[in-house]
Amino acid sequence: MTTELDPPPATLTRRNVLVRAVSLPLVLAVPPALAACARGPSCNDTSGLSADDAKIRNEAAAYQEQATDPTKHCSACLQFVPGPKDACGSCKVVKGPINPNGGCKLFQPKQG
Repeated sequence: MTTELDPPPATLTRRNVLVRAVSLPLVLAVPPALAACARGPSCNDTSGLSADDAKIRNEAAAYQEQATDPTKHCSACLQFVPGPKDACGSCKVVKGPINPNGGCKLFQPKQG
């Protein structure tokens, strides 16, 4: 005897198993993909930089992929040179690929 509070019996059909098997990887892949879109491109490849340029980038400029102050991101800086849409740009004073959402200590706001 069942009551109104009892859940309906679960039916395990081949179709239900296949739908869940296909859906699970998609559901697991969506959050990281959305997070990557929000961050913008990854611009951490500094393999082409000299040791001195890498040191300036990391220590003197303290470049970060995400600006700690949202009002001081690279794309709002006078020194930033934009790249193609959804790609890394460059900087007039910091060597290597630059994330438009990144930031560093050398930020200078664009005038006008």
